[in-house]
Amino acid sequence: MRARIIYNPTSGREAIKREMLAILHTYELAGYETSAFATTPEPMSAAKEAKRAAIAGFDLIVAAGGDGTINEVVNGLAPLPKRPMMAVIPAGTTNDYARALKLPRDEPLEAAKIIFQRETIKMDIGKIDQAGMSKYFMNIAALGTISEVTYAVPSLMKSLYGYLAYLVKGTELITRIKPVNAKVTYDTGEYSGKISMIFLALTNSVGGFETIVPDAKLDDGKFTLLIIKESNLAQILQIVAQMLNGGKHVDNQQMIYKKTNKVAITPLDQDQLKVNLDGEYGGDAPMVFTDLQQHIEFVANRSGMQEAATISDTTKEKFVADVEKLDVK
Repeated sequence: MRARIIYNPTSGREAIKREMLAILHTYELAGYETSAFATTPEPMSAAKEAKRAAIAGFDLIVAAGGDGTINEVVNGLAPLPKRPMMAVIPAGTTNDYARALKLPRDEPLEAAKIIFQRETIKMDIGKIDQAGMSKYFMNIAALGTISEVTYAVPSLMKSLYGYLAYLVKGTELITRIKPVNAKVTYDTGEYSGKISMIFLALTNSVGGFETIVPDAKLDDGKFTLLIIKESNLAQILQIVAQMLNGGKHVDNQQMIYKKTNKVAITPLDQDQLKVNLDGEYGGDAPMVFTDLQQHIEFVANRSGMQEAATISDTTKEKFVADVEKLDVK
């Protein structure tokens, strides 16, 4: 079997680049003939390489970097009729997707060694259709002023100050949230009116927190849709406090909280509604979002997940390689 590691050489203060020889050795021990590709400044460099490697017949594609790198690799694989298995080695600021997969987030080599647990999960992937074009996301789509936080924080600031950079920028933006007039249509209804924020989540890990979508399932074919109706600063702060206090926001009167396979979002009154996809600017609505159930299989630490996190059988899924016989140092 063959594996291709697609890594961002600047992520995590170059931690992955320093560990690359050991990471390559790990996948070789797991039975994969392994090679690596360093992403370049060219737009969608990781996506293009992921597509090329998949078409070339690689069995495993490893996305090594932050959530942006993982998003690009997903965009390279998701449109293909035959998609190889994926693995993740986190080296970003929040590492939301690694958190959802229950991977070590501070030690790239330990994250790579999860391959030896022989556990996978077929993850839902979000698809966006807009003006005849499609794009994909694996964790969250957010619309509204506060969703601008992640792509408003400069890369250097992220590298130097990590999650603190988001908190600083979030505090600045929360005081100037501007509601937009929009229509949101979902499986069981619709809402039209002034909206302060919209979230579409595929996992329970959003911005480093696991209580924003406390009942998320990773493979059920449904987004968790959160709509925050027009709210003043005090109401928004109350919702945030409830989010951090065990997920009590789901019953807030200012909140619509639904499970849905499809969502259409249309701005009204010429309002601009920017879309944040997995932490990066992803264009402006109108857009149609569809949850592609169990679309890509990921190496995961299923033993570390609660059983309620998935609908599929939690039994270990065996790799072709008999890794039990391998001596991992």
